Amino acid sequence: MQTLAHTVNQFQGVVVDPEQLPADPDEFAARLAHSLQAWADAGYLVVWMDVPTLRARLIPVAVEAGFGFHHTDDAALTLTYRLQPNALIPTFATHYIGAGGVVINARQELLVVSERHRRDRSRPYYKLPGGALHPGEHLAQAVIREVYEETGVRAKFESLVCFRHWHGYRYGKSDIYFICRLSPLSEEIAIQIDEIDESIWMPVQRYLESEYVSVFNKQIVRAALESPGIVPAWIDGYADASRYEFFMPNGNGASS
Repeated sequence: MQTLAHTVNQFQGVVVDPEQLPADPDEFAARLAHSLQAWADAGYLVVWMDVPTLRARLIPVAVEAGFGFHHTDDAALTLTYRLQPNALIPTFATHYIGAGGVVINARQELLVVSERHRRDRSRPYYKLPGGALHPGEHLAQAVIREVYEETGVRAKFESLVCFRHWHGYRYGKSDIYFICRLSPLSEEIAIQIDEIDESIWMPVQRYLESEYVSVFNKQIVRAALESPGIVPAWIDGYADASRYEFFMPNGNGASS
């Protein structure tokens, strides 16, 4: 009997080919049992197996054989199996990443929004425009996009000022939120009406004194005013710019 089609990664882990998984659960069960024994005898450590949605009938068979759920996306469920008792299985992604923009115009006015879906709708609550990064999106691109989507204001990325890290966010994951300094390229506001109730240019001092602004938001605006932050930079010959992003003091390193 043949083992399931697979490759071996650099960590001595078996990676099963999802395109060649048997469609029949009985055939899969027999070949899986044979494969697990063969891979254990060969000294491999872990089995990684993506089961596509169209092969979902195989999932109970894998679980019965001892596989555990690792993570899932729209197309497949990833399961793992330890061939050696102490083999390391890295956890899946643990954090969300977001970015907010401190956008200040030449009149020392700050671009702020009041969200439609806030907990207390009895009064406005002003915060910075921002939101979550899309998969594969750079931080600088994301904050420019979020500012534009929520307010209609086009802006230029200037620097990364600070960030906040906290635990117990959505689905029990942790969250990192970066605060970025931007300069406006336009000032006309056109709000994203399904998410935003109001967006205005507010004098910075009024924002810092407002009872409708949280202590956190006041502090990060002060940080953006007082610190130059770290700016986009590049290290020539190091990596692919479509995949990597660097921020350094004074732009140290080769320019991108």
